[in-house]
Amino acid sequence: MDLFDLRKDYAEGSLDEESINADPFEQFRLWMDEAMKRLPEPNAMVLSTCGADGQPSSRVVLLKSYDKRGFVFYTNYESAKAREMADNPKVSVLFPWYIMERQLVIKGEVEKVSTAESLRYFVSRPFSSRLGAWTSPQSQVISNRSLLEAKVEEMKRKFADGKVPLPSFWGGYRIVPRSFEFWQGRRSRLHDRFRFTPEGEAWRHERLAP
Repeated sequence: MDLFDLRKDYAEGSLDEESINADPFEQFRLWMDEAMKRLPEPNAMVLSTCGADGQPSSRVVLLKSYDKRGFVFYTNYESAKAREMADNPKVSVLFPWYIMERQLVIKGEVEKVSTAESLRYFVSRPFSSRLGAWTSPQSQVISNRSLLEAKVEEMKRKFADGKVPLPSFWGGYRIVPRSFEFWQGRRSRLHDRFRFTPEGEAWRHERLAP
């Protein structure tokens, strides 16, 4: 089966030298603010990692905070992605904002956030999500789902008072950006693309051919 006729001409918006912000963090904020009004999960991003074997892996994670230091997400420190990031801290994330005909790629290196920062986010999660962090041996092979269901019931009994501590094997990573690429779809596949890279204490941006 071919998909030759499955196509769309993009006409949602544009991005040019006059409208793009010189600060990529501010441009990100502008796009994220708009995405939050229009998309069901605007903070969903595709995280790509590459371990020592050179095989790239991708999965969707959720951005939970950002500032000038970088972009933070949370996971199990014993997961497959965590093992790959331990081997190679260089990562890429993609925000696929289809409805807005936009995508944003951020490349950089990860570092673990402080325990205090992880705890501040962890206690904000629903009770069931906090239990889930203790329940799942993320990325490990399990024989069936009933093992997870039994484990979560065990955790409910263990933490029946509602006080669920931060697991030592769970926490946040901060992506320290080394480049940004803002992509806005345009008609006839002549898309607008701008790449930001560090230049001293500031950032320089340049238009890329689509």
